[in-house]
Amino acid sequence: IRDLRMSRGLGDVYKRQRQNGAAAGRGKKEVSGMISFLLCLAILVGGYFVYGKIVDNTFGPDDRETPAVRINDGVDYVVMPQWKLFLVQLLNIAGLGPIFGAMQGALWGPVVFLWITFGTIFAGGVHDYFSGMMSERNDGASIAEVTGRYLGPVMQNIMRVFSVVLLIMVGTVFAVGPAGLIVTLCKNGGMSGLLTTTLFWLIIILAYYFIATFISIDAIIGKIYPLFGICLIIMAVGVIFGIFTNPAYTIPEIWANFSNMHPSNTPIWSFMFITVACGAISGFHSTQSPLMARCMKSEKQGHFVFYGAMVCEGVIALIWAAAGCALYTITDGKMTGLAEALSAGQSAAIYDVCLKTMGNVGVALAMIGVVICPITSGDTAFRSARLTLADWFKIDQDSYANRLKLCIPVLGVGSFLGIGNALGFINYTVIWRYFSWTNQTLAMIVLWAASMYLFYEKKNYWITAVPATFMSAVSVTYFLLGNECLGQFLNTKTADGATVYNTAVAYPVGVIVAVLFLGIFLYTIKKRNPQPHYETLHK
Repeated sequence: IRDLRMSRGLGDVYKRQRQNGAAAGRGKKEVSGMISFLLCLAILVGGYFVYGKIVDNTFGPDDRETPAVRINDGVDYVVMPQWKLFLVQLLNIAGLGPIFGAMQGALWGPVVFLWITFGTIFAGGVHDYFSGMMSERNDGASIAEVTGRYLGPVMQNIMRVFSVVLLIMVGTVFAVGPAGLIVTLCKNGGMSGLLTTTLFWLIIILAYYFIATFISIDAIIGKIYPLFGICLIIMAVGVIFGIFTNPAYTIPEIWANFSNMHPSNTPIWSFMFITVACGAISGFHSTQSPLMARCMKSEKQGHFVFYGAMVCEGVIALIWAAAGCALYTITDGKMTGLAEALSAGQSAAIYDVCLKTMGNVGVALAMIGVVICPITSGDTAFRSARLTLADWFKIDQDSYANRLKLCIPVLGVGSFLGIGNALGFINYTVIWRYFSWTNQTLAMIVLWAASMYLFYEKKNYWITAVPATFMSAVSVTYFLLGNECLGQFLNTKTADGATVYNTAVAYPVGVIVAVLFLGIFLYTIKKRNPQPHYETLHK
């Protein structure tokens, strides 16, 4: 994370630009309305009440006793009120995801509004709802165990390893990042000594992670998360209010800018769909939903807690994408100003947006956003890793000793990686580039598991099979085009170093593989009789 002094300088530049006139500072605007944004916002909210209810009715929640009531161990299975479940779920799945991803997605222009809106309604909300409710129906099992029950033992073991590695990586990176930013803030505040040492703050954050992972979910997470969840919502509301009330800022319309506005001409398909991630659909959410599945008093809370939290995250992402499109220079139809802002560092870009739209109040909220939000994703990531291992090795988590058996190695690995990074021995840059792709691939697998679940329940499996097919095409296409994947072999370079993406191969292959996956699913369910298999599924 870059020095925030860069963002302060960036803010001063834009302040002078506004004083010199919007046309001179931000480039010529082709449109002056904000109809696209408001339409997408209305569709998102309406999607919760209409399509979200269709999803809920398809699953069919009833009055059966939930794991939180039936098991209630006072540690992971704890009954929590619905409003708290919603806010904790929101911060579990949100953090900085819908902010960073949405601003990066805005590099393609307002067309990103469409993916955030329809991706949230038809893919992300469906994914989060079924990952949470399938877990609830299976005694709050982690997503790896749930996937294994419907896709078989091979996929179960793949998901076990995949989930634990992903969760530890997320938790570690979300410890190193905030530690570095706190050091920057301390230095800018004139402090010195231990307070300006990354290793010191990293140890403090990791110590908190250990406590939050070890003790009851309601002791810390259940108490502080709602407060920070409210701050995340207030920050988003403040940003859009600042845009609407400042005549210098205009959100461009989709129909007037329906083109690829990325400064590097990076293809929309499937890079934009991978980049936005948490703001539309994210496999990481499926690792977090079981936490709340273990705390629900009634199955009928699922619509609000799981689907509702994803819609709220979609709204937050839509606002930040609008900020990326509205606050920065558009040159020759390209989002050059936003690219320049993001080049100063993601945290610096958030700081800059908050400063422009909310002034000094926004700066305070930005500090909460870029410091607290990653931490609140990191602690639940480590907690989910503990629970995944507990389900994997059948280790009961009632006793302190059993929890220590898992907390110590999980946090030990995270501490080793984090301290190694802080000391310069380990570089996360290459590893982290794979996160977005693995994140969406995980979502694809969970949607296929949900489709099989609905087949066994003799319900409409197309509601999950269609987004599963779509995400299969997204993941396969990106795997072929991404330079950190097969793109390093398929793509070429121009004389000036620009990447030429081999879409002629990647696009059709992605579609063919997605159709193949759908065909395998349909062939499998045709050969299976759901009732006998389902009767022995839990044995």
